[in-house]
Amino acid sequence: MRREVFLDEIQEGDVAWDVIIIGGGATGLGTAVDAASRGYRTVLLEQADFAEGTSSRSTKLLHGGVRYLRQGNVALVREALRERSRLCHNAPHLVRNLKFILPTYAWWERPFYGLGLKIYDLLAGHHSFGRSHRLSRTRTLEELPGIQTGGLRGSVVYHDGQFDDARFALALARTATNHGAVVVNHVRVIGLLKKQGKVTGVVAHDLEADQELHLHGQVVINAAGVFVDGIRKQDEPGSSNLVRPSQGIHLIVDRAFFPSRHALLIPRTQDGRVLFALPWHERVLLGTTDTPVREPALEPLPHVDEIEYLIDHAAHYFERRISPSDILGAFAGLRPLVNVSNTRDTASISRDHVVRISKSGLITVTGGKWTTYRRIAEDTTNTAVQVGGLEARPCVTANLRLHGWQAPRENGTALQVYGADREDVEAVMREIEHGQEWLHCDLPYSRGEVHWAARHEMARTVSDVLVRRTPALYLNREAALACAPAVANILAKELGRDEAWMAEQVSMMHRQVETCLPAPYGTHDAASITDAAMARPQRGFE
Repeated sequence: MRREVFLDEIQEGDVAWDVIIIGGGATGLGTAVDAASRGYRTVLLEQADFAEGTSSRSTKLLHGGVRYLRQGNVALVREALRERSRLCHNAPHLVRNLKFILPTYAWWERPFYGLGLKIYDLLAGHHSFGRSHRLSRTRTLEELPGIQTGGLRGSVVYHDGQFDDARFALALARTATNHGAVVVNHVRVIGLLKKQGKVTGVVAHDLEADQELHLHGQVVINAAGVFVDGIRKQDEPGSSNLVRPSQGIHLIVDRAFFPSRHALLIPRTQDGRVLFALPWHERVLLGTTDTPVREPALEPLPHVDEIEYLIDHAAHYFERRISPSDILGAFAGLRPLVNVSNTRDTASISRDHVVRISKSGLITVTGGKWTTYRRIAEDTTNTAVQVGGLEARPCVTANLRLHGWQAPRENGTALQVYGADREDVEAVMREIEHGQEWLHCDLPYSRGEVHWAARHEMARTVSDVLVRRTPALYLNREAALACAPAVANILAKELGRDEAWMAEQVSMMHRQVETCLPAPYGTHDAASITDAAMARPQRGFE
């Protein structure tokens, strides 16, 4: 993917797009894949980086939704379980089967939860990742080292999927371009073009070149996630909000708190949610919360009460209590929940998606979740065909292999996320001087991977590399900040940037590290982090 090539194609005045998509998250990218693979002339514009918002800040799970059974939404669970199976077959290098264990402490919990998970098994049918079953107290302690032992009676086991959300989004972007789509990040839509009251295109701002772009097409799809209402108000000023944003945060801590290969499910919190403790990149990912938000933000931040909420609930199950200094990283994301009147509890709002058509023909799609992105994209493209008067063509994504498709290797390394591109990535690492060296001794990412990200994955900023091409900031914010100057230097060489740009990029990473955790959880001084961490010895790629 070459951004400059795509921009040249956009700037050609005689291009007539079939489908223009606003938003480069799971829904927008999924729709680009669907539309392009049907043969429609497709362009996608993302205001920041691909999946920079909600779609790279998930719990990293592809699941049917155990808690939706309690809400009685059987149809959503059944559809999600079917889609989960498809995603595993279409991107096995990014999706894996994960065992979940639900510890039980009361006499009624094992039969109660066991029955619910048997229903989950039945709904999955032949799409099952593994049958649920019960474990004794002894076996539970073997499988879940580090959990509270007092009163433990046993557990219930079931299976779901785990995936790399940011890398999955990139796979979608590259799959779309493989089928002829144009996808561009860091381009913000600032207006809609209309003719005789009908939407005929968009006005966009290239944030890098500070240039205005005009694109004309048969149909415009608003897939901007939590920002869809901003686009809708450009179309219909004064329209009511379709989305009620809800914030969910996650904490990353050391494996010592929960040194299991399996996931821990905390079945019921005070607000009726389920929480997870997941093995993730040799750390533990803990989440999530559900906090109503008035206005969406591109860079939402965890709040102290949300962090304490997760720590307090984890303390009921972990033998060791998490302290502020134990938190290696954290992130917050906003869910684009469909607005339901008279409902204050966002945890109870359905994760179903909606597709709306305005009087001008603008298509807005919102809601849903990662697991069902493909089905959402199919519904959206079907609507676009009708609204835009496009030639009807069947959806082909149910069995469409995503870019990088490759059966997972045993004992795979961090490079496994590249799938079939792995050998090409390794070739770049060998080609570049010092390309096989780690960026930092506490992070499993090489200098060569930054070159690859700039050349083939449209990484344009230090944050693009250290937050989404790799999850470095989340795994160890101190280490990520320490290697920011090296990443900025590599990107400057690849993208033709100057020293002022490099300095600004490093400064922006300082600000991101300083604000990603509130005091007292993020009280480290960024300058001292950089000085201390850069003094550590580096090691070569293994």
